[in-house]
Amino acid sequence: MIDLGRRPAYSAPMHILISADMEGATGVTWTDDVRPGTEQWQRFRRLFTQDVNACVAGLYAGGATRVLVNEAHSSQRNLLLEDLDERARLLTGRHKPLSMMQGIDSGVDGVVFLGYHAGAGVEGVLSHTYLENSITGVWLDGVPASEGRLNAALAAEHGVPVLLVTGDDQTCVDASDYAPSAAMAPVKECVSRYAAICLPPPGAQALIGAQAERGMAAAGRIEGAVGAHHIEVEFDAAHLAAATAVIPTVEQLDVRRVGFDAPSMTEAMKCFKVVTAIAGGAVQGIYG
Repeated sequence: MIDLGRRPAYSAPMHILISADMEGATGVTWTDDVRPGTEQWQRFRRLFTQDVNACVAGLYAGGATRVLVNEAHSSQRNLLLEDLDERARLLTGRHKPLSMMQGIDSGVDGVVFLGYHAGAGVEGVLSHTYLENSITGVWLDGVPASEGRLNAALAAEHGVPVLLVTGDDQTCVDASDYAPSAAMAPVKECVSRYAAICLPPPGAQALIGAQAERGMAAAGRIEGAVGAHHIEVEFDAAHLAAATAVIPTVEQLDVRRVGFDAPSMTEAMKCFKVVTAIAGGAVQGIYG
C-alpha cells in the first residue's frame, strides 16, 4: 500500500528562496510592531524568526536540500541570526539589486513569500506597496499590484514557482489570483488596517510548517518568459509624481500618477525601486 502521507525523496537538489517580509508575520498589527528600535519590534523580531524557522522546517520535510532566507523588510536587518534554523542561510542588510527578491536569479527551484501583506489602497493589515503611506496604488500591466504580484511576475521571468504565501487572510486572497497553485498560510484575519484576529504562535507556526511542506510539491524550475511590462504608480501628493517623473523612461500621466515601460520584469522592478526611492526622499515630515 502506498503511504500518501509520505513524500518521495527527491533525486536532485532542491534549493528554495524565502523572501521574508514582516508586516504579515504572526501577531503583527501596527506600526511599532515592525519599526526598528521600538520595544514592540524587539518582541516581534522573535516571532518573525520563529515563523521563518517553521517554514524552513516544513520545506526540509518536503524535500528541500538548501534554503536561503532573504530579509525583505525595511532595514532588512530584522531576523535574529542567532535563533535561525541552522540549516538555513540568511541574506541580510541593504542594498540589494533585486531587493525583496535578491537570490531569485541564483538557480533556486521555488520561492516562499513569508510575512507578506496586501497592496496599497486595499483592505489588509498594514497594507501598502513598498512605501508605507505615500503610494495609493500600483498597477502591473493594468492590474492592481501588491508586492506579492510584482515579485511573482519577477519569479516567473526566472522560471521559479511560488510555493507558499503567508500573511493575513487578505494577503492570501490576493495571492490566490497571482499564484493560484501556491499553498497559503493565513496566520491572522484582517479586521482593519491596525487590527486582526491572530493565531497564537504555536498554531501559526504549525500552519506555516504544514503548508511549507505541502508547497514543496510544486518545487522545480520551469521555463521562464522574458517580456515587456508596464507599471503605473499613484501617489497621495502631486509633488511625488513630479519628483519621480524626472527619472529617464518615467512619464507623468496625471497630477499624482506616473508610469513607465520596461523590456523585462527585472528591469521593471529596478526602475520601480528607483521610483520609490526618489518618492521616499521627496516626503517632507508630516505633510508628506
